[in-house]
Amino acid sequence: MKTVFSTDELPVSERTEAWVAATTESLVPNRFTFPDRATFGARLQAMPLGASQLCALSYAALYSRRTPALIRQSDPEHYQVGLIRSGRQGIDQARRRALVGAGDLVLYDSSRPFDAVVPTSRPRSESLLLQFPKNRLPLPERQIARLLAVPIPGSHGVGRLLADFLGTLAAEEAAYTVRDRFRLEGTAIDLVAATLAHHLDRDGDLPPESRQHVLFMQISAYIEQHLADPDLGPARLAAVHHISLRHLHRIFQERHTTVAGLIRQTRLDRCRRDLADPAQRGIAVHTIAARWGFQDAAAFSRTFRTTTGCSPTEYRAACLTGPTHPSHR
Repeated sequence: MKTVFSTDELPVSERTEAWVAATTESLVPNRFTFPDRATFGARLQAMPLGASQLCALSYAALYSRRTPALIRQSDPEHYQVGLIRSGRQGIDQARRRALVGAGDLVLYDSSRPFDAVVPTSRPRSESLLLQFPKNRLPLPERQIARLLAVPIPGSHGVGRLLADFLGTLAAEEAAYTVRDRFRLEGTAIDLVAATLAHHLDRDGDLPPESRQHVLFMQISAYIEQHLADPDLGPARLAAVHHISLRHLHRIFQERHTTVAGLIRQTRLDRCRRDLADPAQRGIAVHTIAARWGFQDAAAFSRTFRTTTGCSPTEYRAACLTGPTHPSHR
């Protein structure tokens, strides 16, 4: 991600003022207090997503306050969803106070005053922050307000989908085109809406296209987590997600793929990754295939050759000896 600000090359005397200016420009104006200006360090990286933005933040102990006066001065009318990656942070908004830690998600509203703190007893805190226009969220604002400053688990369910998606966005930012970013913005907001609706128990308020999009992502995540199961297939997926087979196939048809096709491609991707890994050079090809759900070694070899144009053994040799294989060009 593009680094907007870093204290690494700034004199100690300039760091805190530069941080205030950078966050005012990239996020929203806040009033800051720094317990130890002499040791303060921070970094801010940003990735535009249409009208939204994903930021990666790292900072030492600080206290920030968004006051009514600052809101009157500048309010983009955004929601901010933070994913805490390390450390702990305290947040106080809408008469709620919470302490959130690694793996937690938390929602802020730029139009309401809030207080946030990174305790002095902790190392640098790291987080991802998704900021997007409030009018993009297809849920009533009065309902959303119930979840401000409420810790939301990012370790399971729809919350995990959102957390994983934000992490992948940040890690692979360089691979996205401008058009990709507009599409990814919609996916991110759909996942935020689904996560909030789940915790509000108001899934029915989501637009049908958002529900279908999130359901497809849930099914895809389930596939990735159960690739080793040889019985993974449409019947299992439909039962686990409480939908009919017809509904399941329609979801995949709308995305120009099939259940079997996605399972096969995901398994092949995992096999290709492991075959190209020097640390797994000594593991037999058929063992890697079985690890990802290909129980018939001969059938795996045929499928692999049809997809890549070479056998698994040839692919491994090409990957481990140099970028000569077509897949590397």
